[in-house]
Amino acid sequence: MMLLVGTEKGLFRLVKDAATGRWDVDGPHMAGYSVLHTMLAADDSLYAATAHKIWGAHVYRSRDRGKTWSSLDAVPAHDPASGRGTTRAIWYLAESGNTLYAGIDPAGLFRSEDGGDTWSPVAGLNEHPTRDTWEPSKGCFAVHSICVDSVQPANMVVAVSAGGVYRSEDGGVTWQPTNAGVRADNLPQPTPETGHNVHRVIMHPDEPMRLYRQCYSGVYRSDDGARTWVEITAGLPSGFGYGIVTDPNDADTVFQIPESGSHLRAPVDGKLRVYRSHDGGANWTSASSGLPDDHVYVTVLREAMAIDARDPCGVYFGTSGGHVFASADAGENWRLIANYLPRVLSVMPLDTGPA
Repeated sequence: MMLLVGTEKGLFRLVKDAATGRWDVDGPHMAGYSVLHTMLAADDSLYAATAHKIWGAHVYRSRDRGKTWSSLDAVPAHDPASGRGTTRAIWYLAESGNTLYAGIDPAGLFRSEDGGDTWSPVAGLNEHPTRDTWEPSKGCFAVHSICVDSVQPANMVVAVSAGGVYRSEDGGVTWQPTNAGVRADNLPQPTPETGHNVHRVIMHPDEPMRLYRQCYSGVYRSDDGARTWVEITAGLPSGFGYGIVTDPNDADTVFQIPESGSHLRAPVDGKLRVYRSHDGGANWTSASSGLPDDHVYVTVLREAMAIDARDPCGVYFGTSGGHVFASADAGENWRLIANYLPRVLSVMPLDTGPA
């Protein structure tokens, strides 16, 4: 197993030795860049979404499992005439067939049909009539969480921070906001159509009608492809957080890391805990054995929690303090596998052999 860990100062590869169980650290790659997301493409290439305070945003690609990386010349960006400014960061990358998608800050969705050599805007979302209800959140003003239906690729779901969740059923030509019934405690209206601060949306890889949504105000599940949502916050110590993942082998199994709220943005009661549900969020229990539980004041960001497809699944997350934790048994037991890294922004497991 190899884990790609994106940080504020580059990307690190954590490689697990099958014989000893030790995780060796390699890096930093793309030194100095914030690596916000990584993606494995169908041709086995790796892509990384990055940002740099001086050099700007870039898409990087690796063709050797992350040993070396090269920057692509093209950067997805709004037309200068739009007045939205230059691309501050690339937040998310997704692939569907021959199409590569990128979500950027300032909020926009772009597509490439040539592996990232050129980019074109997805105007149906970028120019949506509700765009004037979007606004920057504390951490970004971006399109993220790009989910493409594995069964019907014309169905797509994306999240805007802060703007809400949008769904397309025609490959991105038109989009509809899908936030009905979702609370927005930070806004004057309790359940507005748009303007929501969405922290993360995930779609189950084999059952794309099932999605989970972590918001500023609560955790939600959809059973109909994001058309409607039901709140599943009850049983969690807090509805605030960023990290949420679902088991690829079981759409009803979901893991979430609760945080105390928008002010402290740290584990509830200073205890670093992962909560797990086996019934789609109807009931939650702590699955935190081995995690520190006294005076822990870190945060786990939206892409800093990930899961693999083994059975039982492996679960991983990194913290703002540079710690990386792993569970090889679906959250039953945790151990620290790396420490003293820069602030962790993203985590992605790569299965390199049999379980």
